[in-house]
Amino acid sequence: MRPYLQSMRPLIAGALAALAVASFASNGYAEPKHGGTLRMAINPEPPTLMVGVNPQTPVQIVGSKIYEGLLDYSFDLKPEPSLAKSWTVSADGLTYDFKLQEGVKWSDGEPFSAEDVVFSFTKFLLETNVGVRNYMANVDSVTAVSPTEVAFKLKSPKPAFLYSFSAEQAPIVPQHVYKDEKDFRNSPKNDKPIGTGPFMLDEWKHGEYIKLKRNPNYWQKGKPYLDALYFVVIPDSASRAAALENGDIDVTSFNDIEVFDIPRLRKLPNLHVSTKGYEYLSPMMWIEVNNRKKPLDDPRFRKAMMYAIDREFIKDNIWNGLGEVAVGPLAHSTLYFDKSMKPYAYDPKKSAELLDEMGLKPDANGVRATIEMMPLPYGEVWNRMAEYVKQALAKVGIAVELKGADVAGWRKKFADWDYSTTFTYGYQYADPAVRVGRTYTSDNIKKGVPFSNESGYSNPEIDKLFDEGAKEVDPAKRQEIYSKIQHILYDDLPVLWIMEMKFVTVTNVRVHDLVTGGTGVVSSFANAYVN
Repeated sequence: MRPYLQSMRPLIAGALAALAVASFASNGYAEPKHGGTLRMAINPEPPTLMVGVNPQTPVQIVGSKIYEGLLDYSFDLKPEPSLAKSWTVSADGLTYDFKLQEGVKWSDGEPFSAEDVVFSFTKFLLETNVGVRNYMANVDSVTAVSPTEVAFKLKSPKPAFLYSFSAEQAPIVPQHVYKDEKDFRNSPKNDKPIGTGPFMLDEWKHGEYIKLKRNPNYWQKGKPYLDALYFVVIPDSASRAAALENGDIDVTSFNDIEVFDIPRLRKLPNLHVSTKGYEYLSPMMWIEVNNRKKPLDDPRFRKAMMYAIDREFIKDNIWNGLGEVAVGPLAHSTLYFDKSMKPYAYDPKKSAELLDEMGLKPDANGVRATIEMMPLPYGEVWNRMAEYVKQALAKVGIAVELKGADVAGWRKKFADWDYSTTFTYGYQYADPAVRVGRTYTSDNIKKGVPFSNESGYSNPEIDKLFDEGAKEVDPAKRQEIYSKIQHILYDDLPVLWIMEMKFVTVTNVRVHDLVTGGTGVVSSFANAYVN
């Protein structure tokens, strides 16, 4: 047995002791079957399962099985029913009326109603979720019209409003559990999640696994098909790949498997590899730059960095072709992407010219300036990214000092602006009015709040344009506004856009109907079944 597999066995054995792996027919069943267990890798281990409090990807993956949103989204980014079975929008674009599913109960047996939706959007999520707080600023009122009907009245039209209701963005939480709490973010009740989703928490053995069991009160008749979900904590990518190969786990997603292992896994007959299910997220990777620190505060320096980085090399050699070189703040798949724009070229000579223009001459060692970089602690590929950028910038005289941090430390340093540069990525959520603006608008410069405007970039014209773009109803005029935004940000370069990412989901062939829409593995798994 290979050494890393040998070291893996005790962890898998401890995490999956309750499981019996049955033999299965390789050609699958014609119809979904009840029963069985699904085992999915999770890394890093989520600090909480309350997705309304913490938007990190591992929290979203697990929390979206427990909590639900009003809507879900298809592969082609159309809104679909979830807790809301239907909806209408008034002719003036100011009233959104949601008809809720009937007979829904919370996992503790209490009835779900429109009052829970009102509580979630007017109290809980306003305190805990910066994304919800941003778009709720344009909401005049949220009213329970009846126990199964909720009306949102907006102050001004916002065409992107329907893209704001997924489980990971805006989970509906139980009013009866939280109504007397003073601090939602730090409530001990977050450790005992009560949701309307198909699964509920059964056991959490920290450092090993999180077990979810079937919610007996789930409102979709006959679902879920699975008896239980295990989210197995496997910190090492090589061990995750080995566990997939051996059948010890059934699913990996996002960056669980290092990109250099994907070609090998594609060839294995017991595994299926797909990039579908990330359409709603449209992940964009960039180098976050603290615009408050010299020389990073000068756009010429940021452009010099951009020209010195060969992003085609990154895409092809570090990410194994799983992506597309980024042009600007919007991904190609996002509404209102400006097709006239071209990516920054790889041009070290231009980089050196900009540094000369700034008066940053090489010293005796060829160093013009020194900056710090904090690698993203999500796996070996990110360490390789940091090492490549360090080498690339050194060629034009920019020395990079790498200073690592664990996941919790990275998140705190990032939120508290205690960094110079780091890698991060953000989700686009189909329409730029939903989440793109939060990275660049001045009102989102909030120290201590992660995944806001950490760079400190501030431009009154950008603030005005994002506000106008969110309210404009005419698609042609919206295109004009968002094109202006893209060109201004392209020139100011507050962050360095690197690549539009393509995440990968790897599943055992015994798994069926796991990814059924544009939210991919960040969905309920109510339809998933195993042979």
